[in-house]
Order: sequence, then C-alpha cells, then structure tokens
Amino acid sequence: MDELQKQILAERALAAARLCLASRYAGAAFTYVSGSIMRGEGTAFSDIDLVVVFPSLDRAWRESFTEDGFPVEAFVHDPQTLAHYLHADADSGYAIMVNMVATGSIVGPDIERARLIQAKAAEVLAVGPKPLDGPNYDMLRYQVTDLADDLRGARPPGEIAAIAAALYQKLADLILLGRGVWAGRGKWAPRLMKKLDARLAAEFDVAFRLAVQGDGARFLALADRELALHGGRCFDGFRQDAPLEARRLE
Repeated sequence: MDELQKQILAERALAAARLCLASRYAGAAFTYVSGSIMRGEGTAFSDIDLVVVFPSLDRAWRESFTEDGFPVEAFVHDPQTLAHYLHADADSGYAIMVNMVATGSIVGPDIERARLIQAKAAEVLAVGPKPLDGPNYDMLRYQVTDLADDLRGARPPGEIAAIAAALYQKLADLILLGRGVWAGRGKWAPRLMKKLDARLAAEFDVAFRLAVQGDGARFLALADRELALHGGRCFDGFRQDAPLEARRLE
C-alpha cells in the first residue's frame, strides 16, 4: 500500500469515526480515533480504535461493531472512568489506553477538554512505566525462570514449541519493563523490542522461531542471560501469599 492509499484509508476511517459519533454516540463530548490506520501503518483489514468520552456515565464499557466496512473497537468512558484506566495502564506497564489517547485524532465538540486529557496521557507515555520492583517483579522473574527451566533437557518438539509460546510474552515483558520502557501484548511486543534494540529484537525473533521448530537452546540461553541482569534465576525463597479472602466454606 503506497502513501496515497494509506492517506485515503485514514481519511475514510476518520469519516467512519465521525459517523459513529453522530449516530451511535450522540451526546458524547469527544472521541479519540486511533489505531494502525491512523498511524499510516494499517491494511485494508485493520480496525479502528475509538475512545469515546461522554460528560457522565453510570459505567464504562467496550464494544465491537462494523462501520462503513471497518471493524471498530470502541472504549466508552466519561472523564473519571477514563482517568481510572489511564492510571491502570501506568501501574500495569502496558500503555494501551494511554497510547490510544495520546496519539489519537480528536473528533467532537469539546476539543479543548479532549486536548487537556490528551496532554496528560502524552506526559504519562513520555515518563514511561513504573520501575520493576516488589511482588510483581518477583512474580515476573519467577515465571520466566519456571518456563525457562521447562526448556532444559530433552523434550518432544511440540512441547518445546508450547513452552516457548508461553515464555514469549513473559520474557518480552522482562526485557522491556526491565529497561524502563513500556511493554506490549501480542503484536506490540516485537514492535517495542525492535524500537528499543533492533539487534536484540532480531536475536529474540530468531531464537523464538527455532524454539517453535523444536530447538529451544537459543531461546533458553536468551532467557538465562536476561535473568542474569535481574539477579539470576528466581526460585529458592520465592513466596506468594494468597489473599485473605481466598477462602470458601464447604
């Protein structure tokens, strides 16, 4: 798809978003139109992400539908519910809602309010995630250790592939969050690793592909090397307390 086609696709997506706001979300103050199409990275099969903001709602919700041939994922909020999820992103290390708001095109009547919220989201995005520490850090190190240990020794190729698939996200999280940058799920994990360190991302990709084919040696070596940057394997002494309310009378 050339640049002109991408521009036309983005304009069509923006028109579809305006139609959604007028027909489906009448009364909304504004919406952020986001996604790969708006970034010029989409295809004819890409969806539109909408963050729709009303002045006040009983509760937030998300829904999916098709508008003018585009699949649409809509996240419907008021300023308070949106603030909750923006802060939740900062706590989780995944800048999902933050990124949609910070980079989205604004549509709707209350442009000034939308820009104020967008500026705050951009600040959060620029600052990055909270440093890895505490129980969540220990749990991530433990999960990478546990899955890496499953790659040790001889196993059938199918088992190696399954272990590597489970390890992929956890190891990517440790690589990204451990270096103070946002993590990403699914397709975002390799994108963010490439942005962080193209050579490391290429090494990760090759090692993972070999593991999926039944050779987990390089993926294991990569996991061990990453764990070494965080004090080594996390197993002896690891403990996780269950919540006090984790109890049920028979």
